[in-house]
Amino acid sequence: MTDTLISSATREVVIGFERPFVVIGERINPTGRKLLAAEMAAGDFSRVVTDVEAQVAAGAHMLDVNAGIPLADEPAILAQTIQLVQSITDLPLSIDSSIVAALEAGLAVYQGKALVNSVTGEEDRLETVLPLVKKYGAAVVAISNDETGISEDPDVRFAIAKKIVERAADYGIPASDVVVDPLVMPIGAVRMAGRQVFALCHRLQRELKVNTTCGASNVSFGLPNRNGINAAFMSMAISSGMTSAITNPLHSEIMTAIMGADVLMGHDPDCGRWISKFREEPPANADGSAGRGRRVTRRRRVAQ
Repeated sequence: MTDTLISSATREVVIGFERPFVVIGERINPTGRKLLAAEMAAGDFSRVVTDVEAQVAAGAHMLDVNAGIPLADEPAILAQTIQLVQSITDLPLSIDSSIVAALEAGLAVYQGKALVNSVTGEEDRLETVLPLVKKYGAAVVAISNDETGISEDPDVRFAIAKKIVERAADYGIPASDVVVDPLVMPIGAVRMAGRQVFALCHRLQRELKVNTTCGASNVSFGLPNRNGINAAFMSMAISSGMTSAITNPLHSEIMTAIMGADVLMGHDPDCGRWISKFREEPPANADGSAGRGRRVTRRRRVAQ
C-alpha cells in the first residue's frame, strides 16, 4: 500500500490506495476566468477568498492554487495567493504552475508539505522541477507526456510515468511522493479516452505502486450535461484505482458520485460518512423538539 502525505502547517491529508478519495478543489485558477484573472492581476483577491470558503464548505480535502495570468508577475502573485489561502484555511495545497520560478516562489512561502503541480517527462522539466521538489520536501504530480506530446497509446504514457518515477528516485524522491496524472482526454474527441485512463490507473497501481490524480473535468469538454459525464467518470476511475482528482467540489452530483464510490470500494467504514451526510433527520414533535416520529398503522378490516 502506498500513501502520499500532503500537509499544511496543522493538517495532513493522505492519498492512498485503501483510503477515501481525495478531492482537490480546482476553482482558484484564472485560466478561462477573465474576471478572476483581471482581479488577481490588479491585487484584488476577494473572489479568491470566496472560492476558498465555498470549496471548503463543499467538502474539498485540498485546494489547487494557480496564478497563470498572461503578462502578469506570476511568481509574486502565486506566492501572495498561497499566503492568503493559508491564512483562510488549513487545507493542504497543490501549487500549480508551468513556470519554475513561480513554483519556487510558492514553495518558499508555503507552510507544510505541498503537492507540486507539475512535472512532465521532458528533460529540461525533470532537471529543473525535481530538484525543487527535493529541496522543499514536497510531493509532485507527474504528467504522462514528454517532448513528443500526449500519446493515445497507454503503453507510451505508462513508460513516461515510469521514467519520471525513476528520475525522481535519482533525486531522492520516493515513489510515494510521486502522484501520476495519466492524462484525461476529452471523450467527445477521443472515443477510448475513458478506457485508456482506467487501464492506466490499474497498471500504475499494480506495477509502479503510485497514487494517481487528474484534471477530471477534461473528460466532458465540449459535451452537454458535463456534470453527468464527470460524475460517471469519477465513479469508474475510483473503481479502477484512481486515488485523487482536481475537480469542482461545488457540483453536488460529482461529490455524491465520489462519496458513493468510496462506499462501494470499502473506503467509507460502516458507511459512516455517507450516513452522516445523507441521513434524514427524524420529524419534529408538535412542540418543535426532535422526535422519532409516530408509526402510522392501519387497522385491518375483518370480513364479516
